[in-house]
Amino acid sequence: MAHKVILLVEDNPDDVALAERALKKNHVANIIVVASDGAEALDYLFGHGSFAGRNGDLPAVVLLDLKLPKIDGLEVLRRVRGDPRTRMLPIVVLTSSKEDQDMIASYSLGANSYIRKPVDFEQFMEAVGQLGLYWLVLNEAPPRVH
Repeated sequence: MAHKVILLVEDNPDDVALAERALKKNHVANIIVVASDGAEALDYLFGHGSFAGRNGDLPAVVLLDLKLPKIDGLEVLRRVRGDPRTRMLPIVVLTSSKEDQDMIASYSLGANSYIRKPVDFEQFMEAVGQLGLYWLVLNEAPPRVH
């Protein structure tokens, strides 16, 4: 069975390293593709730019930060939900934003889950590990729409 891909959209290298460590520590042996801004995430998902010619398989889940350079997370969410190819892709917003309007906007735009990044390292490790287990092992993904 092929490994499922996790698309981690995160511009903070420390948070990327923490997420990768948390997934490994929790035995989530998946391929992690990191996009450091919203434009790169959209290029990956839609096979544009440096990802042109990439096979069209979508990741099993997208872990999406909101505060991103170039194109912010809410706009990424809007574009992903607006395209029939990616409309049902599981997207977990993983953000440090404490703004209620960010949470409301995320759910309004179709986020599957909204998680505030805990400041505490152990909490973060636990949260990311549970995310990996749920979205990659337990969740039943919708059938692929062509």
